[in-house]
Amino acid sequence: MTGSPLIGISTYLEAGTRWHVWELEAALLPVGYPRLVQRAGGLAAMLPPDAPERAAATVARLDGLVISGGPDVEPVRYGAEADPRTGPPARERDAWELALIEAALAAGVPLLGVCRGMQLLNIALGGTMTQHIDGHAEVVGVFGHHPVKPVPGTLYAGIIDEETSVPTYHHQAVDRLGAGLIPSAYASDGTVEAVELPSADGWVLGVQWHPEMAEDVRVMRALVTAARSCSPPGA
Repeated sequence: MTGSPLIGISTYLEAGTRWHVWELEAALLPVGYPRLVQRAGGLAAMLPPDAPERAAATVARLDGLVISGGPDVEPVRYGAEADPRTGPPARERDAWELALIEAALAAGVPLLGVCRGMQLLNIALGGTMTQHIDGHAEVVGVFGHHPVKPVPGTLYAGIIDEETSVPTYHHQAVDRLGAGLIPSAYASDGTVEAVELPSADGWVLGVQWHPEMAEDVRVMRALVTAARSCSPPGA
């Protein structure tokens, strides 16, 4: 590849969003995501929710894919009833992002799941979620920080090989791992903080924290590097 890899990033879909004189439904993405892709050497493209059957064609245009953070995944997606503390469903996002993940896995397109994105990766592969963990996301709208420790010998440990403090905001966590996934980082309380898919044809990693809220570009740079190496020559 001679140019910068094109990295697609899934977006929020929010009703009644207001800016300037407008109050409209909007596809939104915190600017930290595209800026991190750009700092890592990629080109950023927003992927608002679309018909799931269009996911494969969308992924075919990309060199890499990021599934962004956001609301809780509807528990029916992993065969559970909703806990009272689970947030309202975002069904259009769930369907679209699960289809994007499946398309990326099928095509071998490098994939990074961030927070909700990691949880969706787990669910796409048949895993389940713990719907609430006390003590996490303690202040609404404020990111916390805590250390995560890599599992030696994993893809993630090859990117960041030391315990690192990361920005985090979540109240749910991976319970049963999806088929083929392995944990590649943990929090001090044993929460799985990163997962990966060693058996995949491409590069597949999920992190429970928010790299777009930090100065550390290493995880995104690893995705961009993988995207560059997986793209056709001269692309």
